[in-house]
Amino acid sequence: MYGEHAGPELETWRSSWVWQRWGLVVGGRRFGHGITVNSRSSVEIGLNRQCGAFSARVGVDGLSLLTDAEVRFSVYGDGRRLWQSGALGYDDGPVRVDVSLAGHTTLRLVVERAGEGRLPALVSWADAVVSCG
Repeated sequence: MYGEHAGPELETWRSSWVWQRWGLVVGGRRFGHGITVNSRSSVEIGLNRQCGAFSARVGVDGLSLLTDAEVRFSVYGDGRRLWQSGALGYDDGPVRVDVSLAGHTTLRLVVERAGEGRLPALVSWADAVVSCG
């Protein structure tokens, strides 16, 4: 793992492809920053310190205009699911995520396909923040 291990770090060797972006759009709403991933993905983050919460707005990214895919987002702490969205498609607005990370050492952000869509999609964790003390 790269970095000083003093705060949250992306574990690239355990994670799917990640595109860190600024000015991304989800559900017609623009966000300042976030990460974009494929519609089947897993992003591992080592917290490396006491962290209190994870927050984001999630949904199908505006770059996926022609997709028929639906996806479901999940947040895991130390391998236990802490939150899951319903099925979301391109026309759905962003869904708020607020999860406590108290007592957890790892965070995993997962996206899975939901439904019968055949076309690929990009999805985003917009305004994603891990809050640490």
